[in-house]
Amino acid sequence: MEETYLLNVEGVKKKILHGGQGELPKLQDGSKITFHFQTLKDDFERTVIDDSREAGIPMELIVGKMFKLEIWETLLSSMRAGEVAEFWCDAIHTGMYALVSRGMRRIAEGQDPLEGQNHRCGMGNMFDYHSTGYDDLDELQRTPQPLIFIMELFRVEEPSAYKRDTWAMSKEEKLAAVPVLHSEGNRLVLRKEFGQAAAKYQEAVICLRNLQAKEKPWEEGWLKLENLVTPLVLNYCQCQLELGEYYEVLEHTTELLQKHNDNAKAYFKRAKAHAAVWNEREAREDFLRASNLDPSMAAAVKKEMKQLGERMRKKHVEDRKRYQGLFQAPRGPRVSMRQERREVGDRVTLQEEAPQGELGVPETPAGLHPVPRGGPERPQPCPGLVLSWAPHCATETEGTGAALGTEAPGHLWALET
Repeated sequence: MEETYLLNVEGVKKKILHGGQGELPKLQDGSKITFHFQTLKDDFERTVIDDSREAGIPMELIVGKMFKLEIWETLLSSMRAGEVAEFWCDAIHTGMYALVSRGMRRIAEGQDPLEGQNHRCGMGNMFDYHSTGYDDLDELQRTPQPLIFIMELFRVEEPSAYKRDTWAMSKEEKLAAVPVLHSEGNRLVLRKEFGQAAAKYQEAVICLRNLQAKEKPWEEGWLKLENLVTPLVLNYCQCQLELGEYYEVLEHTTELLQKHNDNAKAYFKRAKAHAAVWNEREAREDFLRASNLDPSMAAAVKKEMKQLGERMRKKHVEDRKRYQGLFQAPRGPRVSMRQERREVGDRVTLQEEAPQGELGVPETPAGLHPVPRGGPERPQPCPGLVLSWAPHCATETEGTGAALGTEAPGHLWALET
């Protein structure tokens, strides 16, 4: 089709490649547009920069949520469902494309698109980057230029026609969503679907935390929201206890108690998490705090303390059985290499100094037995006696194993029972 200026917008041209159906959509704040796009350079080769089809997931854009590439809302508002169109946009509309593309690429790679980004306007963030991490985008950032966008529009959904993400909700919508999510979580708990229930409670907490971020801490508005957050966090922790995520419970209950150190239920849930990971002292301390703060919990605390004691006693018995004999002393005296070398040397000296007989056989001095060739047999020590060798005689001498540089038996560490 013939190229025409779009809605008298300067620096934009449109070419329809495939006609759509129905009327032009009526966009409003919160409308969700689903589409595929391809970005090309305006050069002879029409070099492809990005293509959403390569990721296999269409792009979604929420109208009125300050998308950094504002011209895209204008382009998509001119399309019908099923339409494919090509748009040429001058550099005055494409200056932010490098940052938008960087974020989309990082999402496709499973990374945080906002990592390293400061809280300021998009143009300000652009100057914070020495590099986007992608050579082609660095080139676009250094030299803004016209770009070509080929778009295929799939559908436009009204704000009430789809489940909106938390970040896309207004303040009123977030407040209205909290009790609904709370009720859904409670219903899932009754059905013992703890994983799904935890997700509902968590989503409700996120809504309230986003609203709290706009309030001054500990003032009336902030406190009202905090009162809504506390039961949701406790319910979330109860689900995590059921799922065995004990360290998750420790983290969230500790954070809650830093703000509200008189919350008995938080102490009780943290105590159960400590008990589950064998932190006996911490568990007992938290159980006692819960009982002191809320005497109505005394019976539950007594039951949990009894169970904790039984579990710990059982664990100690198992540990003793597991390590019993690991550090027991070996049987019989130990002989060091130094002792063996000394014994062999003494035998050689004894053989060399003995007088020679007529046939060259060493004579045996009085009181000694002949030494057979190859050295004497190693004597077998008796308890309480150690054999000590001298150059010309062998006698039995009372002593301890330490006399020969050996370790006396019975002095190794043993696990007390």
